[in-house]
Amino acid sequence: MNTKTAKHVHFCTIKEFKVSPLHPGAVCHSEILSPLFSMSKVVSESENLSDTLSILLKIMKDDMGVERGMVSLFNSRTGKIFIHDSIGLTKEEETRGVYSIGEGITGKVVETGEKIVVPLISEEPMFLNRTRSLSKLQYSERSFVCIPIVRGKKVLGAISVERFCDHHELLHYDVEILGVIAAMIAQAVELYLLENEDKTFLKMENERLRNALKEKFHPSNIIGNSKPMLEVYALINKITKTRSTVLILGESGVGKELVASAIHYNSPEANEAFVKFNCAALPESVIESELFGHEKGAFTGADKTRKGRFEDADGGTIFLDEVGELTLPMQAKLLRVLQERTFEHVGGNKPITVDIRVIAATNRDLIKMVEDGTFREDLYYRLNIFPIIIPTLRERKGDIITLAEYFVAHFVKKFGKETKRLATAVQEMLLAYAWPGNIRELENVMERAVILSEDTVIHTDDLPLSLQTPVLSTTVTQKSLPAKLDTIEYEMIIEALSSQKGHISHAAEKLGLTRRVLSLKMQQFGINYRKYR
Repeated sequence: MNTKTAKHVHFCTIKEFKVSPLHPGAVCHSEILSPLFSMSKVVSESENLSDTLSILLKIMKDDMGVERGMVSLFNSRTGKIFIHDSIGLTKEEETRGVYSIGEGITGKVVETGEKIVVPLISEEPMFLNRTRSLSKLQYSERSFVCIPIVRGKKVLGAISVERFCDHHELLHYDVEILGVIAAMIAQAVELYLLENEDKTFLKMENERLRNALKEKFHPSNIIGNSKPMLEVYALINKITKTRSTVLILGESGVGKELVASAIHYNSPEANEAFVKFNCAALPESVIESELFGHEKGAFTGADKTRKGRFEDADGGTIFLDEVGELTLPMQAKLLRVLQERTFEHVGGNKPITVDIRVIAATNRDLIKMVEDGTFREDLYYRLNIFPIIIPTLRERKGDIITLAEYFVAHFVKKFGKETKRLATAVQEMLLAYAWPGNIRELENVMERAVILSEDTVIHTDDLPLSLQTPVLSTTVTQKSLPAKLDTIEYEMIIEALSSQKGHISHAAEKLGLTRRVLSLKMQQFGINYRKYR
């Protein structure tokens, strides 16, 4: 180990941490007994390692105040250390947390069988942040403790925790408890590894590769990781390798233009022209000239020859939005371009050939239009070579909060406002709303909310009445002090129930109320505690 590393990392044993009760950062040993008793009960009663670790991690969070906790297991056949379970990490972050023996703090602990205590992560070069769960700003605020899981002389893995720690002496408390936890679970971990070593690692590796592919094929201009959107990304990835015609279908405001842009800018022709044209924006006579160009003197005002959008897009992509709005004569002209990639200027007779990809989009039901005779059947089949249906916002609820937070951050920056977060009650309202205007409507709602917000939190009364619950929508229209207080009370109750996992007594204690008073207020606002369990 180099000098710099030795300065910040301390290899030690539990015996070295005898905390004096006179020390300012000391922790009374009696305080350790309660969580240890709970943990020993869990270990003795559970036969499933995953269930055991899940409960242990929760106890670590609730009783030890741990920000992030990880249980990493060592696969002796592959030499890799992977995160088996955690708190404070997403599944994607877990799959990135793979180490080799001796690599980083976790790898060093497994290699040496000795625990490592890092009072300040920012001063420790061995801390690799392989999971990418910490920002550089957070480095200066966190401490890290890593304890080996040992059975006999065999190191099976490691338990590590990360926390805010103003008094580094409190890390001794973590060392003592984690050492006991590691000893408690060692036998269960050994049995688990004997039965699942190869299967578990292969599963984790497959997940890691799947996430790597997801990142690779996730278009940079589209936000969301819900299952419906992952299916859209997969289609985008397939079509970008070809020059085939694409038909994008979906309601207004779902982001059809963003998908068209993603197709073009992820294709080999990304450096060529990307021309957008809205077929509903202009009358038929103007559309023909705009799309195909015109010769000098073709009509009054045509004082010179002018190229059309198809020529401008030559070599690249043309995006025809609202293609269902074209008249039948214009549909016939578009059909010829799709079939032959050839057309003439308005007022001209010289064929012009172009090499383009056509992407069309519409919110109309083209099959119904074909049945009604308002859309050409042959054009429909020419356009429908590779259809992509964009899900509505109500079909991708998992993306709503991510999108809302993105828009909030965007408008905070645009309007020069202080950073804002969404209150829990606001998030619930966003998820409960049907979003007929889809992403465009959500963007407008968030812009309005940022403008109205008067502090660092976006509250329920910053949202339009259409999103309010029946109780709150009445209070918001009144704009009185009691109405404002009702809104604040509602939000605080939601926040408390959410943080206490729906436990009414704990939520009441956090709010400084009796259980009876809180229950009455929940009844007043129509709040069901079961929703937060």
